[in-house]
Amino acid sequence: MRRWFAVCFCMLLPSVLALAQVTSPNAAKNTPAVTKETSAGELPKLEKFEPSLVDKSKDPCTDFYQYTCSKWIASHPIPSDMASNSTAHPLFLYNQTILRNTLEAASANKEATGSERQIGDYWQSCMDESGRNANEKSWLQPHLDEIASFKSKRDLPRVLAYLHLNFPAAWEGDDNSTKSPVFGFGPSQDLKDATQMVAGLDQGGMALPSLDYYLRDSDRFKDLRAKYLQHVQKMFELAGDPSDRAASESKTVTEIETAFARASMDNVTRRDPEKIYNKRTLQQLKNAVPDFGWDEYFRLVGAPSVPFYIVTTPGFLDAVEQQIKTRSEEDWRTYLRWWTIHRAASYLGDDFEKENFAFFGTALSGTPQMLPRWRRCVGSADRYLGEALGQAYVNVAFPPASKARANELVSKIRETLADEIKQLDWMNEATKKEALIKQDATLQKIGYPDKWRDYSSVKILPDNYLANMNAANAFEAHRQIQKIGKPVDRTEWDMTPPTINAYEDPQMNTINFPAGILQRPFFSGTTDDASNFGAIGMIMGHETIHGFDDQGRKFDEKGNLRDWWTAEDAKRYDEIDKCIVDEYSQEIPEYGVKQNGKLTAGEDTADNGGIHLAMLALENIYKAQGKSLDQPEPDGLTARRRFFLAYSFSWCSDDRPEAARNQVITNPHSLPRFRVNRPLSNMPEFDQAFGCKKGQPMVHEPQCRVW
Repeated sequence: MRRWFAVCFCMLLPSVLALAQVTSPNAAKNTPAVTKETSAGELPKLEKFEPSLVDKSKDPCTDFYQYTCSKWIASHPIPSDMASNSTAHPLFLYNQTILRNTLEAASANKEATGSERQIGDYWQSCMDESGRNANEKSWLQPHLDEIASFKSKRDLPRVLAYLHLNFPAAWEGDDNSTKSPVFGFGPSQDLKDATQMVAGLDQGGMALPSLDYYLRDSDRFKDLRAKYLQHVQKMFELAGDPSDRAASESKTVTEIETAFARASMDNVTRRDPEKIYNKRTLQQLKNAVPDFGWDEYFRLVGAPSVPFYIVTTPGFLDAVEQQIKTRSEEDWRTYLRWWTIHRAASYLGDDFEKENFAFFGTALSGTPQMLPRWRRCVGSADRYLGEALGQAYVNVAFPPASKARANELVSKIRETLADEIKQLDWMNEATKKEALIKQDATLQKIGYPDKWRDYSSVKILPDNYLANMNAANAFEAHRQIQKIGKPVDRTEWDMTPPTINAYEDPQMNTINFPAGILQRPFFSGTTDDASNFGAIGMIMGHETIHGFDDQGRKFDEKGNLRDWWTAEDAKRYDEIDKCIVDEYSQEIPEYGVKQNGKLTAGEDTADNGGIHLAMLALENIYKAQGKSLDQPEPDGLTARRRFFLAYSFSWCSDDRPEAARNQVITNPHSLPRFRVNRPLSNMPEFDQAFGCKKGQPMVHEPQCRVW
């Protein structure tokens, strides 16, 4: 399974997490008609900070986020097909437009071969709405026939292996669970020997975002559970079941998923790598779930024989055994049939796709309507054939000069961290030495992989979108499973080049910045240093700090889970970090939820440390040039002010209440306004820039700082 417990993402587009529609699209039998919607588009204008965007009617020392963002937010209402709007969304559309133009050109080129033919046929199959509507039942039927072949519980390993190979994504866990039937399975980098990939089993079997949606007792969650029950029933009805049977089936599905939720580990506990590192032999798996044929399952998914498995939640296996033991064959057919329909829905006809979006897009995230079909298809192609598309994106949007400049900025940030480590007053010399060794060993990856993935074995058809998803998923599932028992490849990327995000992987000891984020409003090769360091520099610092946050600090320079801190330093770290945990543990009354500072601790610490490092790096550059950050420049701003304004502007966002609430409950990242105001309220440099005094909201007491 994906290294969900060790990979820290910056998450610049919170709404993207709510867009189940991004990978939901349309399949085809015939070549789609060319319409205005499907014709190639001009690249949209990207946002960048301008001094005129500041709302001078507001006090920067009261709410800096509003001071920077209120005018932009007021003039950019949330589109009806988005869960939020932000200054990053024009870039999202810019990147998607580049990919769309590439896909359309490939589809139109009848002489295309190789990967160009693949992406062209994938696009054609996705964009043909009439073909999808006409053929959905015939595409889905072979999968339903596989479920119907489940005659006894001895068939469970066979049918489950089939679903895990054909539908997303049994190897890909998130902060809460793996969204696949029953459990997640795939490669996992060994926490104690980071050079090797081992086999991992994760809690799964739950389609809702987190345990809260199954177990919380508030009226809001009860209402969502009732809507979920109705949604599952409706999906069964669309598959052809009479309403009374579908209602009973829906009840069975939700009962099984709730049982799995009760046995699952919460998302705060999952942040502790020691808690999810539970080695089990094959015999121990058989002892825990004796009624499941593990040998057959591993054989069918192509997993090699291994000495042990990493089980994230041992108690979850007890729940699996209990459900196998107590549920009838009919109940299991119902549950597996639900997961087949649920996972296929985005690749079928309009009725399935709209019902799927009505719950996962509207009920859960508040988004009134789906994205245009072309945007959904671009997102799907990027997910399944991302590195084939990524080469074209890089050629258009990320020249060598941009890569060189971005590399230079990351190096400056890392040099600054090394200097900071040497000067820390709460860390002793032995721990500092280890920290510097880890920092020096970190691999920084910029833009795109050195070696592109080969998709030549994936059979893509121009007229069967569901089959294309099945083939691409099976390719990736086998690729992932084949990693088990082999050495780790540190050069591999977990994001495609057009992705507007960044991540740090403590087990790989890498920091990774896709080309997609190295664009305005975050970065430009022609932008001034203050703006670049405020926007992308903070993100670069954020990812660098992740190697030393409450999770990352538990991994050494080789990526092994090893306590390289002295006991005294570890205690000091926890005491200092508690300041940040307490600061971010807050009621958010407009959404009726409370942020758990323990869930967001790593990201909040990285935000605070990242903006601090970026400011120090900028100061070093200005000092070397004999300039002051506090002297007005041609636009009337000091460099120090422009740094903070560019930082805040890059996070301007307006979120639908449902999407914001979902993020607070399920995601380890704070909402954008807190990612701006909280770190800045901890910085004396911010007070200096805007003349803020103690007692004002933007001056937190005490001012928290770890790194």
